[in-house]
Order: sequence, then structure tokens, then C-alpha cells
Amino acid sequence: MDFPWYDPITVLSAIAGVTRRIRLSAGVLVAPVRPAVLLAKQLATLDVLSRGRVEIGIGVGWQKAEYDASGIPFKGRYKRMEEQIEVCRLLWSTAPADYRGESVSFEHIHAWPRPVQQRIPFWFGLAPSERNFARIAEYGDGWVPMEQDSGKLAAHIKNLRAAFAAAGRDPAQAGVRSGPRAVMGSDGRPDLDATLASITEYEKAGVNVIEMQPRIWCAGPDDLERFFDKIVAVKGGAS
Repeated sequence: MDFPWYDPITVLSAIAGVTRRIRLSAGVLVAPVRPAVLLAKQLATLDVLSRGRVEIGIGVGWQKAEYDASGIPFKGRYKRMEEQIEVCRLLWSTAPADYRGESVSFEHIHAWPRPVQQRIPFWFGLAPSERNFARIAEYGDGWVPMEQDSGKLAAHIKNLRAAFAAAGRDPAQAGVRSGPRAVMGSDGRPDLDATLASITEYEKAGVNVIEMQPRIWCAGPDDLERFFDKIVAVKGGAS
């Protein structure tokens, strides 16, 4: 597809340089096509440059051609992603570090800089299944679902929290990042006010981070200020 899909970590680095408070994420980075040690270095560097504002969203993608072009096996991508997280957390806490896995192995590695945060949050963009919820509970901090039906989300979030409890973690710590489906106005265009009014349905379902896509409501940079003003007004002036 001839569309400029920019590299997420490069873009987030640029955003980090011109902001001070906003959290930096992606929804989502296809992690397994990157070497584990490189991913650890990139995320740690971004966290240092942003003074501790990274909470990265990752997934395994769906496009086999992307893996083929990168010389990475499509089969085993979930295991590769799990090992990447293990490697990241090891290199961010131990030196020298040793690791032996199915997709990556090394001995006596020193990786600096270390992230500013004690724990960079990992959010998973994965399909809602028992195995994936167990995976999130074991390795991650939150879920980035594709589902936008608040009723269906409520049932999935209940299962996610059950997986956290089964893993010995506080179910209340299971983050869920999602956004409301755009409500269409009488003119056939997305209605921002009506869409914002539907946020309470998602909060009741258990979504605790609301995600809005400016490109849906903003024709260009001139519309951004109005968009953000409305977002802040809905949340009572919260930044």
C-alpha cells in the first residue's frame, strides 16, 4: 500500500522533543520484526529523552509479508514477542545480563542507558482470547482492543481482569485503552460532541484510558486546538 506509515519510535522521539507532559505510546508497534536487544535500546533511549513518559503498545501484526521482508519467521511470533519483553526487562535491570531463549540468546551484555521509569508499561494489541488475556496478565500492563462495541468490551474486560486475578495480580491494575466509535451526524459527518457524550458507556464497561483519533475530526492542524479544547472540557479541565 502506497501510504506513508512512519516508524513509530522515530515519530515518538520527535514528539518527545516538543512536549513535556503527554504520555508516549503506539497503537501498536509490531514488535517481533525488531531484534529484542535493539527494541530494548530504542525504548530505553526514548524513555530517557522523554524523561519517563513511555508506555508502549505492541502486537504481532497480521501481515506475513512484513515478516518475510524482514527475514523473521512468521511462525512463532507470539513466543518471539514474549521473549522480547523478557529481554527488555532484563537489560533494563541487570548488567552484565545473560539470556537464552528460542529466538534470542546472549551472554554478559551491558545495555545503557536505563529507562527513567522503573517499569515501562507494555500494552498489548491482541485479539480477545483466554490465551492472550493470560499473556497480558503475565507480561503486560494493559490491553488495546480493536473492539469498539461497549457491550462486548464489558464482557472481554471481565475476562481480562479474571486473568489478572489468576496470575496473582490486582484486577484493578488491568489497563484498557479504547475509544468510542464515531457517531455520525445528520450531515453524514462524524459528530464530535455526540461521540464524546458516548464516552461514559466505555467507562462503565471498564475502559480506563479513552483513545480519540484527531484525524477523524480534524481536517488539518488548524482544527486541533478546537478538538483538544473539547476533550479537556469533557474531562472537567483535566490535562
